[in-house]
Amino acid sequence: MTPSERAKAALRYQNRKNRAQGAFFEQMINGACDFYRSRQIADIEKTPEPMQPTKDLGGGKFIAHYTSTAQADYKGFLFGGRAVNFEAKYTDVEKMTQDRVTADQTERLERAHQFGAMAFVLCSFGSVGFYRIPWTVWRDMKGRFGHKYITPQEAAPFEVRIGGPGVLLFLEGLEDRP
Repeated sequence: MTPSERAKAALRYQNRKNRAQGAFFEQMINGACDFYRSRQIADIEKTPEPMQPTKDLGGGKFIAHYTSTAQADYKGFLFGGRAVNFEAKYTDVEKMTQDRVTADQTERLERAHQFGAMAFVLCSFGSVGFYRIPWTVWRDMKGRFGHKYITPQEAAPFEVRIGGPGVLLFLEGLEDRP
């Protein structure tokens, strides 16, 4: 194998690994959403990506393209009616850059915040550290940290606990219960 082929293979491996870890993080979030829904704490769902199929490949597979800009990954409401909008981001490096939230997602989260919704970015650093970064902290990273990224050490005040049995308690402390 040539050095170029080795580099391409390493990149393919890293991309597959990142996708798998991101999918695992999404499964954790979906499991937490089910947990909160079953206990009538919140009803939150993954926002489907709007797409238009362009070619049927058979067997339930198709080729498609996205038809509109991305929105926040998850939307819903807490018991009592308060809306929740958040973006989920995974990284396996020691910093999460602010631009991981796109301009369209930024606009949506800012609007949600201005209208009184809970708005935040749920981050995973290497599938071992989980953090609920309030939208105002994410939005104002440069002023708060002096740079446009956040590290696990800077995110520490926003750490999310994992409760039994393995539930990512990302709403802990936000529940509006009677």
